[in-house]
Amino acid sequence: MASPPPIAPSETRCAACGATSTGKFCSNCGAPFVGATCGACGVALSPGAKFCHRCGTPAGAAGRTDARSFSAALPWAVAAIALVALIALVAGQQFARSRGGADQTAADAPSAPVGGATGAAGGRPPDISNLSPADAAIRLYDRVMAMHERGRADSVQLFAPMAIAAYEMIDKLDLDQRYDLGRIAAVSGDESRARAEADTIIAQQPNHLLGLILAADAARMRKDAAAERTYRDRLAAAAPAERAKQLPEYTTHANDITAALAAKQP
Repeated sequence: MASPPPIAPSETRCAACGATSTGKFCSNCGAPFVGATCGACGVALSPGAKFCHRCGTPAGAAGRTDARSFSAALPWAVAAIALVALIALVAGQQFARSRGGADQTAADAPSAPVGGATGAAGGRPPDISNLSPADAAIRLYDRVMAMHERGRADSVQLFAPMAIAAYEMIDKLDLDQRYDLGRIAAVSGDESRARAEADTIIAQQPNHLLGLILAADAARMRKDAAAERTYRDRLAAAAPAERAKQLPEYTTHANDITAALAAKQP
């Protein structure tokens, strides 16, 4: 078999499609070369990656930069502003409802215990003003999942952007946090983001149960039955050995793993 033709010193052979090109992105398929950075958040891209492992932006998207700049920082600023605005909106709505109900039922309503908590899917939104980005993200994840389980799609759509913004403020996401972010994307209808997080998890650990679950969910969302079946088969095959590792994220999401293994094959 003939070997590939030699390439000029200024060119790079693409690991994804085999074409040769100059610059930091393949001119044929858009895959990044060594040294390429995400045009949205500025993080270094893995050669051949289809999506940014940090923010999920497709590789080669408009606005490529070699270093962080105003344009690279803009999405983070927008996310922070959106998070603050949504918290203020929900707090204002809750205050208005509380005032309205108090005017009509204060005389008959029983007094609540001091320091009492409200339900995860109802009542006032979680107070995340004094929490770290990681703790705030977990609180918002729990709330979004609770509302999803109760079929409150409108509330999921309201809080999902807040939760996603909180995760994007974490400096470096671990695999557990990437699964959380992908699950929020999945239940709010963002298949592309869910798929990107699944790809990132599987790229680091091919048999990671949460990555396979997320990949199967994303395949189901895009109606790719063959891909969903493949990921579920991989999940079932990997489960015994992976569960024996007793990773912290497997304990945290034990119910998700059990449900995914029990799900009927498409």
